[in-house]
Formats: sequence, structure tokens, C-alpha cells
Amino acid sequence: MKQYIVTGMTCAACQAHVEKAVAGVPGVKSVSVSLLTNSMGVDGTASDADIIKAVEDAGYGASVKGASQARQGLAEKLAADEEALKDHETPRLRRRLLTSLGFLFVLMYLTMGHNMLDWPVPALLDGNHLGLMLTQMLLAIIVMFINRDFYTSGFKTLLHGAPNMDTLVALGSSVSFLWSLGVFYEITYLTVHGAPFEALHHMYMHELYFETAAMIPSLITLGKMLEAMSKGRTTDALKGLMKLAPKTAVLIRDGREVTVSIDDVQKGDIFAVRPGENIPVDGVVVKGTSAVNESALTGESLPVDKKPGDKVSTATINQSGYLECEATRVGEDTTLSQIIKLVSDAAATKAPIARIADKVSAVFVPAIIGIAVLTTIGWLIAGVPASQAISYGIAVLVVACPCALGLATPVAIMVGSGVGAKNGILFKTSQSLEMAGKVNIVALDKTGTITKGQPKVTDVIPAEGYTKETLLQLAFDLEQKSEHPLARAVVEEARAQNLQAEAVDAF
Repeated sequence: MKQYIVTGMTCAACQAHVEKAVAGVPGVKSVSVSLLTNSMGVDGTASDADIIKAVEDAGYGASVKGASQARQGLAEKLAADEEALKDHETPRLRRRLLTSLGFLFVLMYLTMGHNMLDWPVPALLDGNHLGLMLTQMLLAIIVMFINRDFYTSGFKTLLHGAPNMDTLVALGSSVSFLWSLGVFYEITYLTVHGAPFEALHHMYMHELYFETAAMIPSLITLGKMLEAMSKGRTTDALKGLMKLAPKTAVLIRDGREVTVSIDDVQKGDIFAVRPGENIPVDGVVVKGTSAVNESALTGESLPVDKKPGDKVSTATINQSGYLECEATRVGEDTTLSQIIKLVSDAAATKAPIARIADKVSAVFVPAIIGIAVLTTIGWLIAGVPASQAISYGIAVLVVACPCALGLATPVAIMVGSGVGAKNGILFKTSQSLEMAGKVNIVALDKTGTITKGQPKVTDVIPAEGYTKETLLQLAFDLEQKSEHPLARAVVEEARAQNLQAEAVDAF
């Protein structure tokens, strides 16, 4: 599956539109777009240029994932991928929200506080309806400009014939502003021509919606920030896997140990690993014996004994002895790199239930726009004032902005895959994860993956002529300096029996 980065998507409707556009490219067998990770996986023979052009023609941006990293080493690629997974969106939206709320507070003070509760305003504006209207309009324009992304995205996709959730926000806010602007001009016209104050005051109090035009994008920005926070948290497990990758390795060259970047390790190199260090690449032990903690990759709770000829894997931890190993798989061929790719690909695939949400979201926005228009026309036919009918239509547009429709399922999939990876459980596809939720019985063919990983002495059975205490004392003396998990169990049992270890030579 070829991976691409897609930019400009803001909701499930965007995701569905990109998928539809790419699916129509000759040679594409299947396409899966993830709104959560802004990534796209494509199977087929279509060229990168054709796929990217299809995305751009749909009004979005696309690039081949990792294209800019083609000449980078594994460490640099992992660092770049880790940086890409960082939550840059939440801080940006938080700043945008706080700035919007500052101006919105002043606007709401004028429209609700002063107009309805008679809160004080500067003498220049007190009783000055034209001045108050102009101030409200300017404040609304500032808030709308701060949240201009909604209008850019919403109207751009509308012109491409694929309206998204931002279109609903942009239409609701814009209609409120344009209606209020029209009322503003009408009031100024009537003022010039000597209309009675009561009529002008009624229009000012009941037909201006500048605060609505500013409130809509501000509230939706709050929702977007909460969504961004959820998206940021779901990639933590993938970032955790990337952090497991060692950055350096100790190679043995001409009888000397040399520390090099992980990218400089070549297949066939001999590398050294001391107790407590991570194994830098996949390899085969050529010298030494040790116990290696492989739980991060295999889920095996107990360290595995290694001797010459045994295989070792990246990011596992050498626990007790000194090892020299020959590198067999380096760079993106290592076990850890393959696992990271597997988890990343699983996040880009779709569960069957997610495809249902995609189908709904694809027709959702046009349907809501149609309902809003029918609502406005219906109320006009019923005889209500135009301002009231338009406010009902705007309410339909604003209430029906469930961006979570397209995010809830991907977030659940990413969280499930991430928590699984953190606990040594990998899902090759999102469909597998969904099926796992329906499992009632699990049968395991080994107990090592579900045990605690802390061996305990259960019985002491001495040979004839020895006592239990004598055997435990001898074992304690021999194992006191060992880091092996079974040795630790013996030491713990001896100390629990209040035994004192005696010194031994030639350990």
C-alpha cells in the first residue's frame, strides 16, 4: 500500500470526497483516507502524479509520504515521523479560540449586556444606535477574520461541488452577517429619512445578528480544539514505538569499539551490547551469553536466554551479559521498523463501521443545506418575518455540524491499535480490530505472554543427604551477583528466609 499525506481536510465529508476522487483514477484498486492522521493509503498501479492530481483537482493537497525523506537515514526518518505526529493543531486552535473569545466577549456585552440588561457603555456609544451597530459589525468582522479557515475551506469545497462541515459553518455565519449588514444599511437609510425612533429601535433590537455571525465560528473552533486534543492523544502509542528505536550503535572495527549513528550500521557489521543497553539492529549472537528482555516486541514476560547463533531484535534490552552480534537486518528492514509500519498502516485502513459513517457524511452536508433552505422557505410561506425565517434556517445549518461523525470511529480505531501496540498486541487491519470486539473466548497456546514475568521459588527439593536450608544457602551464594530473573527469584526467597550470602570466587 502506497502512503500519501493529504492536506486541507477538516471533516468526514472532505475525507469522503478525497476517497471518491482518487477511487476514480484508472489503476486504483482501493483507497483509504484517514482524517485522524491526514494520511491516505492507495493500492493499485496508478502513478503518484495521477493520484496527487486527483486530490488537487478535488480542492486538497497531497504528497507522497516520506518523499522528502528519501535520502534520509532511519533515525532521521523516525525523528521526522515523530515530529509529524506531534500535536501542532491544538496549540494553534487554542490561541485562535482565546483571541476569538476576547472580541466575542465585548460583542456579547454590547448586544446582550447593554441592550438587554442596560449595562453601562462609554458615553460615546450610550444611546447611539448607529455607533453601536457599527461597533458590533467591526467586532464580528474581526472574529470572522480570526476564524477565516472555516470560510476558506467551506466556500472552496462548495465551489468544487463537494461541500463539507466547514461549509455549514461558513454559510450559517455569512448569512447571519450579510442579513445584519442589510438591516444596518436599512436602519441608516430610515434614520436619514426621519423614520420614527420606535420602529428603528425595534429593528435594532430584533433583526441584527452580528453576535450570531461571530458566535458560530467561535463555538465550532472550541469543538475543533477538543477534536484536535483527542487526535493528539491517540498517536501517543505510535510515538512511543518510535522512541524505542535506538539512535546509536557500538561497532567493533579493527579490534576497537566505535560509537556510530544507527544509520551507519551495515549488514554484516559486528556490534557490541553491554548489560542494560538496547540492541540497535536485528542480528545474530556471535559471542557471549545473556538474557534479553524482548517484551516490547513479543510480549514475552520473561527475558530470553541468548547464546551464539541465537537471533536478537532491535529495541530489545540486554539484561545480564556482554554480547557481540552480527547485523542481519538494518534500517527499515528491522523488526521494529516493520511493526511501526504495520501500526501506521492499520491506522490508515478502515473498519466496516467507519465506511458506514463515510457514506452518511458524503450526503450529509448537501442534505443539511437543502433542509435549511426548505426550512427558511417554509417559515416564509407560513407568514413569519423574513428575519425570523432566516434565523430558523441558520439554526439548522449550525446545529447540524457533527464533525465527530467522521472522527469518532477513526479515534476509536487509533486508540485501540495504539493501546494494543503498547501492550504487545498488533492488528494488521482495522477490520481485525473491529472483529476482536466481538470475541467471547480467547485461547492462547503459551502462558509466557500472560504471566507477570516475576518468577518466584515455589519449592525447594534437595538431593539425598542435604536439607532445604543447605540447598537454598548454596544457591543463594552462587546466584547473589547474577541479574538473571531466575537467579533473582532464588535471591528473593533466600532473603525472605533471612539467610546471609557468603562470598564466592570466580563468579
